[in-house]
Amino acid sequence: MDYRDTLNLPETDFPMRGNLPQREPEILKKWEENNLYEHVQKARAGHKKFILHDGPPYANGDIHLGHALNKVLKDIIVKYKTMMGYDAPYVPGWDTHGLPIEQQVIKKVGLNRHAVSTLEFRAHCKEYAKKYVGIQREGFKRLGVRGDWDHPYLTFHKEYEAEQIGVFGEMAKKGYIYKGLKPVYWCPSCETALAEAEIEYADQTSSAIYVKFAVKEGKGILNEANTYVVIWTTTPWTIPANVAISLHPDFTYAQVKVGDEHWIVAEGLLERLRALWNLALPVEKTFVGKDLELITCQHPLLDRESLLILGEHVTLEAGTGCVHTAPGHGEDDFIVGKKYDLPVICPVDHQGKFTEEGGPYVGLKVGKANPIVIEDLTKANALVLEEKITHSYPHCWRCKNPIIFRATEQWFASIDGFRKEALEQIDQVQWIPAWGRDRIYNMVRDRGDWCISRQRTWGVPIPIFYCEDCGKELVNDETIAKLQEIFRQEGSDAWFAHPAEELLPEGTTCPCGGHAFRKESDIMDVWFDSGTSYAGVLKQREELTWPADLYLEGSDQHRGWFNSSLSTSVAAFGKAPYKAVLTHGFLVDEQGRKQSKSLGNGVDPLQVVNQMGADILRLWVASADYKNDVAASQRIMKQMSEAYRKIRNTLRFLLSNLNDFDPAKDQVPYAELPEIDRWALLQLGKVIDRVLEGYEKYEFHWVYHTVHNFCTIEMSAIYLDIAKDRLYVEGKKSTLRRSAQTVLYQSLDALVRLIAPVLTFTADEIWPYVSGVAEGVNIQVEKMPTVKPEWMDEQLGAKWDQILSLRAEVTKALEKARQDKLINHPLTAQVDLYTPADLYEFLQGVPNLAEIFIVSDVELHQPTEETPVEATVAEDIEGLRIKVSSAAGEKCERCWMYHTEVGKDEAHPTLCPRCASVVKGIE
Repeated sequence: MDYRDTLNLPETDFPMRGNLPQREPEILKKWEENNLYEHVQKARAGHKKFILHDGPPYANGDIHLGHALNKVLKDIIVKYKTMMGYDAPYVPGWDTHGLPIEQQVIKKVGLNRHAVSTLEFRAHCKEYAKKYVGIQREGFKRLGVRGDWDHPYLTFHKEYEAEQIGVFGEMAKKGYIYKGLKPVYWCPSCETALAEAEIEYADQTSSAIYVKFAVKEGKGILNEANTYVVIWTTTPWTIPANVAISLHPDFTYAQVKVGDEHWIVAEGLLERLRALWNLALPVEKTFVGKDLELITCQHPLLDRESLLILGEHVTLEAGTGCVHTAPGHGEDDFIVGKKYDLPVICPVDHQGKFTEEGGPYVGLKVGKANPIVIEDLTKANALVLEEKITHSYPHCWRCKNPIIFRATEQWFASIDGFRKEALEQIDQVQWIPAWGRDRIYNMVRDRGDWCISRQRTWGVPIPIFYCEDCGKELVNDETIAKLQEIFRQEGSDAWFAHPAEELLPEGTTCPCGGHAFRKESDIMDVWFDSGTSYAGVLKQREELTWPADLYLEGSDQHRGWFNSSLSTSVAAFGKAPYKAVLTHGFLVDEQGRKQSKSLGNGVDPLQVVNQMGADILRLWVASADYKNDVAASQRIMKQMSEAYRKIRNTLRFLLSNLNDFDPAKDQVPYAELPEIDRWALLQLGKVIDRVLEGYEKYEFHWVYHTVHNFCTIEMSAIYLDIAKDRLYVEGKKSTLRRSAQTVLYQSLDALVRLIAPVLTFTADEIWPYVSGVAEGVNIQVEKMPTVKPEWMDEQLGAKWDQILSLRAEVTKALEKARQDKLINHPLTAQVDLYTPADLYEFLQGVPNLAEIFIVSDVELHQPTEETPVEATVAEDIEGLRIKVSSAAGEKCERCWMYHTEVGKDEAHPTLCPRCASVVKGIE
C-alpha cells in the first residue's frame, strides 16, 4: 500500500482562492433573499440600543473612495456592536436638496430654468436626486454595508421636511431667527448667499493697494495741511463703499514726513513700510489710536467723508494699521460700523455687478472694476503703491470661484442666543480624536450668526409669511403646525403650489389687522436640512433613539454637519444630538497629496471591488489609522490583497484539518492539552482581548494588525508549522491529533467571529463550514468570542517565550546548514544542543524538542561535555552552541522523518515505529 494514503491530509470544500469579485455578488443576493437586515434586527430585538446616525452624503454623483471609507467604517462599528449583543439598527440617509443639484439639472438635463414653472423645475431636481440615491445605494450595498436600504431617510421626504420646519419654528419661537441686513459670503457665480461651511480657502493673486485719505477735520490733533491717513486693502473694488478707517485704540500711530505731505501709519509697521515704499518716513510726532477717534477724512473718489473709528480687530500683521472700513463688504467692518451707526453701503448686485449706487462703476463686475478703481486713485493722486500678493481667499465650495462679501437682507440664526448652551453641550460629548473637542468648541465660540437663507428653488422654504399691509413677518406655533400638516401630505412643494391663504390657519390675521399675506421666497441652507436629521429621523423612527450614540464623518464636518446639528438641536431642544463624535481624515496618495481628478491620483472604489473584491477594500479601511489622513493607491490595494490572502489561507488550513472533527464530542479538555497547544490558546486569548479592545476604542488598525500577525506568525510560522506533524501523522482519533484540532477549532471559531465586521463576505462564506454551526445561522447574528480564564497562563507564556527564542536560534542554524549543503531540509537534520547549566536544566522539562524544531532528532548534551568546533554560536542566547548534522537512520516513507529503526518492522519495512503503529491501528 501507499502509506501516504494513510496520512490525514487536509480536506475541505472551502475554496483556496477567494474569487471575491464573483462570490461576493452571490452572497449579497443571498442576504437580500433572506432579508438579512431584518433577520439581524429580530435577533437583537429588546436588547440595549446602539445608534450610529448616518450623516447624509450628497446625492449628485457616483460613490467615491471617501464614501467607501466613511460607509465601511460605519458598517464595521454597527456589525461589531451587533455581535456584542446590541440592537444596532442602521438607517442610511441622503442629502437631496440644494444648488449643486439645480446646476446639474440645468446642465445635464438641458433644462431652461426660466422656461419652466417652479414646480416643474423642482420635480426635475427631485428625479435627479432620486436617480443618484439609487446609484449610490447600490454602490454602498456592493461594499457589504448592512442597513435598512429599503427605508432610508431622504431630506426631500415629506415627513422629514415637516419635522425640519418644526425645528425652525422652535428656534423662531425662542427668538433665535431674525432677518437683517448684514454682509454674508456671496457667490456671484451661483447668485446666492453661502454659509461658513460652504466656504473653501484657496490661494489667489490680488492687487493690494495703499491709498491716501486726506484729513478733512483734524480736531486740533492733525493740524498740518496735506495730512493723510494711509490705508491698505486687497479688494480695490470695495473702495467706493468706504465710510470709515479703523484704528486700534491702543496702538501708537506715527505722523511721518513725505515731501510736503504728512502721512499717518502705525508705528509698529514703519520699518516694513520704509522698505516697501523705499521712503525714509521720518517721524514728526506720534499719537495713541484712541486720540484720533472721530477725526474725518475725505473719500479720495467720492463726495463722502470717511470717519476715523476704533476697533479691536485691527492688527499689525500687514498693511498700515489703518484699516479700510466698508460695512457693506465685511463682517468686522459691519460689526464696528454698528457701534458708530455708520451707513451700510453695498453698491453690488447678486451677480457681482455694480449698481447705480456704484456711480462711475455701474454695470462693471467687481473683478473688472479693480484696475479701473486703481487707475482712478492714481489720477486722484491717492495711490501710494500697488503690489501683487498671493494670499488665501474664500471660494465657493461648489463652483470653486472667489466669493465676495455683500450686505444683503437675509435670514439668520442668532448663535449668540444659544452659544453658551452649545459650548456647555460640547463638553458633554466624547470627541474622538480628543482634539475634535477644541476644534468645534473654537468654531462655535468664534462663529458669527448663521445665514440660513438661500436665493434658490430646490429646497425647503423658509416658512415665514409677510403681512401685505404692514410688511411684518408672521411665524408662530399655529402657522408652523398648519404647514407641518400640509407638508406631511404634500411635501414642501405645497409652498409653491398654494397661495398663502391656503397655507395659513383659517382666520389668520396680522396684529395690525391685515388679512392678506405673501410667502417668503428664500429656501433654507442645506446645512439646516441635514442639520435637523436628528429631528426628522432619530426622533421619528421607533427603532431609533435620540440623542444618537455616535456621529461619524470626515473632520471637515466640525464646521459642517456636526456644527449645524449641534446648533439646531441645542437651540430647539437644549441638548446635543449625539453622545460621541468620531472623525476620519481625508484621502491622500502615497506622496501625501490630496486625491483629485486633476492629479489623476484617485482610486475608484468600485473598480477595486470589481477587480479584487469588496473585502480587500474593507481590509484597507481597517488597516488605516483613519483618524489621520488616509493613503490609497493601486499599490496599497495590492498589498491589502496579499495580506488578505495570508489571512484566508490560514483560515482555510484550519478548516481543512477539521473536516472529521465534531467539537461537541472531540474536543480535548484544557488540562489534558500538551503545552504547545495551551500556549497557542494563550496567544488566541491575547488576540481576542486585543481585537475586542480595538473595536471598542474604534482603533480598527489594531484589529487588522493583530489578526494578520496572529495568522502569519503565531499560527502559520509557529504553531501550525509544529502541529502539522501531529495533524497529518497521528491516528485520526488519537488524543494528540484531537488536541491539535481542539486548538484549530477554537482558533477558527474565534477568528471568523473577530473578522466578521471587517471581512464581512469572507466570514459569511466560511461560517457554514465551521463544525457545529446550525444551518441557516448567519455569522452576523452571532456573538463575539470570549476568552476562557484558564487560557491566560502567563507563567506558561513566559516559559514558551524562552522555548521559542531557542527555536529561533535553531532555525537560523538549520538555514545556515542548508546553505552550506549539509542538509537539504530540516527533517533530514539532527540537532545537538550544547548549553550552559541553567538552560540545560530548563530544557530537561521540555518534551518533544524535535517536534518543536521540526527536525528528525535532537540531542541535549550535558553542560560538562566538550563542544565540537563545528557547532554554531547562538546570537542571542549566551552560552548556547548548536551543531547541525545529517540525521541517522532512514527516511520514513509516511512521515518523512529519519529514524534508525526504519526497516525493522517486517509488515511495514518503510515506516518508522510511530507510523507503523498508526497504520496497524488503521488496518
